[in-house]
Amino acid sequence: MEIEQRLAEVRNRIATTVKKSGRKAADVALVAVSKTFDADDIAPVIACGQRIFGENRVQEAQGKWPALKEKTLDIELRLIGPLQSNKAADAVALFDVIESVDREKIARALAEECEKQGRALRFYVQVNTGLEPQKAGIDPRETVAFVALCRDELKLSVEGLMCIPPADENPGPHFALLAKLAKECGLSKLSMGMSGDFETGIEFGATSVRVGSAIFGSR
Repeated sequence: MEIEQRLAEVRNRIATTVKKSGRKAADVALVAVSKTFDADDIAPVIACGQRIFGENRVQEAQGKWPALKEKTLDIELRLIGPLQSNKAADAVALFDVIESVDREKIARALAEECEKQGRALRFYVQVNTGLEPQKAGIDPRETVAFVALCRDELKLSVEGLMCIPPADENPGPHFALLAKLAKECGLSKLSMGMSGDFETGIEFGATSVRVGSAIFGSR
């Protein structure tokens, strides 16, 4: 199947699930996850009208996105992978949204860089809903206080929460927990659901889904 067909299929599945859930199509944004794919693979997806893309690594994104963004000015680029504080300056310079804020050190580095560069990014706090030691994300029990720190003290524009449920568990309870935490934080955006579970994410209130392999094929 061609990449354009796969994209159309994903869009149809999103539209069907949104309708079933009694929501509007505009309520759910598709983030096309282009990590490990080069500019030649991404160009056809841009040509189909896709404008929001997600990358896992700052360095990899630096190699392909400046030129792509120059050609298509309304691209929104999101960092969805873990961020080290020594990459904060590069991340703020390149990305429009950072979805993986998960600890005070990185939040402070990002706040400092936004001020230094005069950039107004949007942020999501990543929550480790499964409390997996190998995975990034803040402890669910610390989420409300951490969001308050980011917004009130550091003045970061936190608009939502993001999670990646454990691979071997039903994602539903994790998505439900994220939605509950977002409500407690007074946040309206939920980034949850990937190629294997984005329909479940939408059913639980996702406002954006991060889909890679279902669009670009296997890596």
